[in-house]
Amino acid sequence: MQESQSLLATARSKLEKSLLAKGLRRSGERFAILEEVYSRNDHFDAEELFQAMHQRSYPVSRATVYNTLDVLVDCGLVRRHHFGEEDNSKSRYEKSLGRQQHAHLVCTVCHRVKEFCDPRLHLIQTNVGNALQFEVESHSLVFYGQCTDDACETKPTDSSANTEDSRKTQE
Repeated sequence: MQESQSLLATARSKLEKSLLAKGLRRSGERFAILEEVYSRNDHFDAEELFQAMHQRSYPVSRATVYNTLDVLVDCGLVRRHHFGEEDNSKSRYEKSLGRQQHAHLVCTVCHRVKEFCDPRLHLIQTNVGNALQFEVESHSLVFYGQCTDDACETKPTDSSANTEDSRKTQE
C-alpha cells in the first residue's frame, strides 16, 4: 500500500511538471484519471477507463479521458499498445512508472492479455543494441495465440472445433 501511494505521488509530480512545461491546465479531472490508471493492474482501453471513472461517481467526458491518456503517454506515465485485435485502431493502455520491463501474450480468442518477464529479453536487447551500435530505449514483444485456460469464457469447446473442422472438410 505504501509503495503504491509513493508511486502515485511520483506520477502526480511527473504529470504536474509535464503539464507546466507544456502550458496545459492542471485540472482535477486529469489527476483523477491518473489516480484511476495507477489503481489498476491490467491493460485497459479508453472506454473501460471512462466507465470506471463513472462507476466511481467521477463524471468526466470521453474526450477528457482520451485527451488525458494522450498526455499521460506523452509524459511517459502510461504505455499505449496495439495488440492487433479486429479493430486495429483500438488502443490498450497500462501504467508504466515503476513497472519492470515485460512482454505480452495475447489470446486471439478471448483477447485476454497476460504479461511475462524473462531476463533473457534484456540480454537480447543489450546484445542487439551493442551489435548494431544502437541505443535501445525500449522494446515491445507480443506473442499471439490461444490460451489454454479453462476459465477462458470464449474458448471454443472441442465439439465446436470438431464441427468447424468437419465443415471445412465437406467444402
